Amino acid sequence: MRPGYVGSGLLTLLGLFLAVDALSLIRARERDITASGTEGRRDRKQDDRTTNERTWLNRVKRGWMWNQFSIQEEYTGTEYLYIGKLQSDVDRGDGTVKYVLSGDGAGSVFVINENNGDLHCTRRLDREEKAYYTLRATVVNKRTGHRLEPETDFVIKLHDINDNEPQFSQEVYTGSVPERSEIGTSIIQVTATDADDSMYGNSAKLVYSVSQGHPYFSVDANTGVIRTALGPGDMDREQRETYQVVIEAKDMAGQRGGLTGTAVVNITLTDVNDNPPLFTQSIFQFSVLESSQTGTPVGRIRATDKDTGENAEMFFTIASGDGMDVFDISTDQATQEGVIIVSKPLDYERKRSYTVEIQVQNTQVDPRFSSPGPKGVATVRIGVEDVDEAPLFSAASYLMEVREDAAPRAAAGSVSAQDPDAAHSPLRYSIDRRTDMDRVFDVHPGNGSVFLLRSLDREENAWHNISVIATEFNKPLLTSHVPVFIRLLDINDNAPTFATAYETFVCERTKSGQRIQTVSAVDADEPASGHRFFFSLAAEGIHHSNFTVRDNGDNTAGILTRRSSYNRQLQSVYLVPVVITDGDYPMQSSTGTLSVRVCLCDRHGKMELCNTEALTSSAGISTGALIAILLCAIILLSK
Repeated sequence: MRPGYVGSGLLTLLGLFLAVDALSLIRARERDITASGTEGRRDRKQDDRTTNERTWLNRVKRGWMWNQFSIQEEYTGTEYLYIGKLQSDVDRGDGTVKYVLSGDGAGSVFVINENNGDLHCTRRLDREEKAYYTLRATVVNKRTGHRLEPETDFVIKLHDINDNEPQFSQEVYTGSVPERSEIGTSIIQVTATDADDSMYGNSAKLVYSVSQGHPYFSVDANTGVIRTALGPGDMDREQRETYQVVIEAKDMAGQRGGLTGTAVVNITLTDVNDNPPLFTQSIFQFSVLESSQTGTPVGRIRATDKDTGENAEMFFTIASGDGMDVFDISTDQATQEGVIIVSKPLDYERKRSYTVEIQVQNTQVDPRFSSPGPKGVATVRIGVEDVDEAPLFSAASYLMEVREDAAPRAAAGSVSAQDPDAAHSPLRYSIDRRTDMDRVFDVHPGNGSVFLLRSLDREENAWHNISVIATEFNKPLLTSHVPVFIRLLDINDNAPTFATAYETFVCERTKSGQRIQTVSAVDADEPASGHRFFFSLAAEGIHHSNFTVRDNGDNTAGILTRRSSYNRQLQSVYLVPVVITDGDYPMQSSTGTLSVRVCLCDRHGKMELCNTEALTSSAGISTGALIAILLCAIILLSK
């Protein structure tokens, strides 16, 4: 390429611009000389000439459209690269003018011949570092150094060559796509850029292609979108999980001679639930002790699934068999194994083996790949092992009853146990003496009959709780205990008595038939139908008593007066014998003596004063008896 010429002000690029510019300049200067009246006076003082030239420069107005210089980047010649020539109409070729260059790279990157205006580039330039340079040029008088025309800008633009290969935004890309995806499923987009000029030629026009990764993947030539190129049947993660694809980006629109950049794309097929779980074997065998408690593990069964993660999670169920209600199965979430456990008690003597069918399924099901066919099934056989068990009582506890008046050796009841093992060893019974410290009961060692060793009193202890032991003759360490609750049945062997010690008084002035006390009774016995008490005045007091007893019919009785006045000076205490009889069989009765004190009362019947003798008397005890007791106590204390 041959550069043209460019100028500013009086610098000439084209012939037409030069002529017009020069003519305008001459006319302007003539007008300035005429107006000043100094035409022909070239020896004016320097400061006047400078002032006029500045005025002339300020008046010049330009409207040029300057073309730019162009050079090709990456010039590798040994000499300076000629760019073009700057020509001024004030340069008459007599060597009096000098061309001056300034701006981007002036004097280093670009130089100008100050005598003739030839412009050169001194070094190799890279458009990708700097695409254009803006410079300024002017012409000055060599002798005076004064500028002869205004400074004018021009541009040197670098033309692009294809010297940059495409660069991907990443050296390595990572993408994933579900296995068994349809053809054309988008995976990832790769992007490359080219530092060359996209506005000039095809140096930066890129085309993408697959260099490595056929026939599994394709790439859109224009967008860089990578897609699957094979159908669902060929993209199986269980066959191959990872792929390394190499993508090329070529400039020059892919034409021959273009530059190429590459990137690696690691593509992983992610799992979908396209495989059912399958048992590692068709038959499993286990054994369990008959003594195993509920929840005891019996064994583990294993199934495998080619899928991973949640797609490989599974659960087990007992589908059929004679042990469906005896065993259960759960899934160990850590190992994904089926754990068979005991759900009901086992008995070797009743059933010695079980067979169940176990089914395994995925917890997460993909309807696209679920099959209506049979699921994974395995047969599990479980044998029950015999355990030498302790004797087994016929009941968890026993309740026995015996009358409280039963004689020693009387039977209270019996217990029964047997050896649950097939041998049916003979047993021996005994009392756990820790539960019968007073040795009240015993048991027949052969038949388990429980009997009394001594007489009992229900009112002393109504219940006895003991423990009976059954032991195998041949294996004394194998024992069992059973609780026995013995209730004593009541008999009517206690007479009723006053419910409390009553404090009773009568006013000296009262009414005949006045109730002065209500009494009730208690009985240590407990008849099944409840208590029924009867009250009456003792026979010895019927004719001479000053009081009477009235049975209320509700297990209470009223003590009534039989006269209207009493004299505490004559007799301060009266004893009233009351007969109390129960209604049970055999009938029991007792006589309670009620002490009635005679007191001085106000008109409302409120007690005001009683004799000292009366105050020191207690119910049911006469004054003489009280004195006798006190005398006995004094004698005892004096010894």
